[in-house]
Amino acid sequence: MAEEPAPEALSFEAALKELEAIVTRLESGDETLEESIRLYERGSALRARCADRLDAAQARIEAIRTDAEGRAAGTKPFAAG
Repeated sequence: MAEEPAPEALSFEAALKELEAIVTRLESGDETLEESIRLYERGSALRARCADRLDAAQARIEAIRTDAEGRAAGTKPFAAG
């Protein structure tokens, strides 16, 4: 089996696609116990990666400033931490 890239190296879309494939494999019930455990651990790391990316996106959206009429007037710098 080829080595899997670290979840942190994946884009949100790639991590989500892999997570969906893992869920499908686990739901099939065809995997051995050891492989199911490995898939679950990988899925957990991918889920955390997706959650982090969504949190960062939400923070960036919330950083958009508005003018007196509520229109977007620019953005504030956001540093993901």
